[in-house]
Parts: sequence; C-alpha cells; structure tokens
Amino acid sequence: MGLLDRLSGLLGLRKKEVHVLCLGLDNSGKTTIINKLKPSNAQSQDIVPTIGFSIEKFKSSSLSFTVFDMSGQGRYRNLWEHYYKDGQAIIFVIDSSDKLRMVVAKEELDTLLNHPDIKHRRIPILFFANKMDLRDSVTSVKVSQLLCLENIKDKPWHICASDAIKGEGLQEGVAWLQEKTVQSDPSCEDVKR
Repeated sequence: MGLLDRLSGLLGLRKKEVHVLCLGLDNSGKTTIINKLKPSNAQSQDIVPTIGFSIEKFKSSSLSFTVFDMSGQGRYRNLWEHYYKDGQAIIFVIDSSDKLRMVVAKEELDTLLNHPDIKHRRIPILFFANKMDLRDSVTSVKVSQLLCLENIKDKPWHICASDAIKGEGLQEGVAWLQEKTVQSDPSCEDVKR
C-alpha cells in the first residue's frame, strides 16, 4: 500500500469498496434498480432479465459498490448461496404489486437469513418495495408485515418504497446502505449469540 493510499485512507478520501448482493424473485426489478443507480452515461437503455448473474460496479459519494445481480428465477436461486460469504450488504427487491408471490419472497428471505454464511453476521439488508407506481401495489409497511421484517432483530435493515423505472426511492435506500456499510466492519462482524 502506497503512502498516498494510506494518507487518503486516514483522511477518509479513499472510497471503501463494498460487495453487495442484489436478490429477489424474478421480475421484481433488481436489474432496473441497479441500472438506475449507475451514472446516467453508464445506464442501459434496454433491460433484459438476468440469466445466472451479472456484476455491476458504480460509485456513490463515499463508497465503491460491486453489485452481484442474481437471477431470481427459481432454477437459479440455489446459486445465491455461493456468494453469501463475500457479501457485505444485501439489497432484497420485492415486487409490491405481486401479492401472490409475496409468500415465495418470504420463503426465499427466510432461507437467506438462516443460511450459515448469513445467519450470525450483522450484514445490513436494504429492502426495496418496488413497483409502487402500479395500481395493485401494497405499501412498504404492508410488504414489511407480509415478510415479517419486524422479526429481524440481529441485522440492521431498512425498507424503501421504490419505483425503479423513475428512480424514486432509490437514493434514500442507497444513502441508508452507505451509512450502514461505512459504520460497520467490511467483514460484517459476527453477531454475539
């Protein structure tokens, strides 16, 4: 590590790199959210469903994000767990207009929270209750209730209502995530049992 690197680190000028897992069922808006978080000159015009996963990098004011956009299709969800160990934060996207699959989203969330690589870590989780612009969407409070988020006691979490296409609610969520990842150790220390 060079002198300038050390100095910028001590002064807080260097951007901390954070590995973020972006998870959620298929068609919840994960890729659209990630696209909107990138600088406007790096955004894609056409969004296609993710097959397997993709890796995106972008920067906020104090963080450099490496986001693993994981496919939410049923046949790919078993791949998520291979990335849990290196994840330092999680963005979990829910289609707030898809009430029928809210139960499946809760099951996937429960599986995630009980995985050995996640269970005993204070990894911050940002929930986006996405597609709030749709007529049949439920509020972020209702999404929180349906997913039983109040039962998550050992991890910092936050839920934001969002409309990924317009970018609404995304900056609020990223600001919260940025605050939580700057405060915490990159390894997301183990929770005392």
